[in-house]
Amino acid sequence: MTKDERGSAVVEFSWLALLLMVPLIYVMLGVFDVQRASYGATAATRAAGRAFIIVPDGLSEDEARSRAFEAARLAMRDQGMELTSDQLTISCNPACLQPGSTVTVTLNTSVRLPLIPDALGGEPPAIAISSSHTEPYGDYREPKGDG
Repeated sequence: MTKDERGSAVVEFSWLALLLMVPLIYVMLGVFDVQRASYGATAATRAAGRAFIIVPDGLSEDEARSRAFEAARLAMRDQGMELTSDQLTISCNPACLQPGSTVTVTLNTSVRLPLIPDALGGEPPAIAISSSHTEPYGDYREPKGDG
């Protein structure tokens, strides 16, 4: 080792650490965003299914759907995400709020990759997130809603 090279290992290590840490931090930010959205979607579909099933007597199926959407919206907001009505679908089999039926709530959304500006043009890259939850109405309950 010559006198000229003294201290260059610290500089090389610093540059190498910087070059490796920036992509690692970016990947971690992306993974955390996708995990947050996945957890929110799972909680939202479960909350919506339960809110739909436990609708009080005298309320219609449309009111049950709006209560379910509001429950899902709150669950997604808890994770820092917004929910639109076209991302959530509620289907019943064979009929809604009838004994022996089931309600299936499906949520489809996407998470944009972090730190990518809109100035690049085109559709921003995103990860698709989907969640589904099925809730039974119960065989021995009274029918509710429009059925």
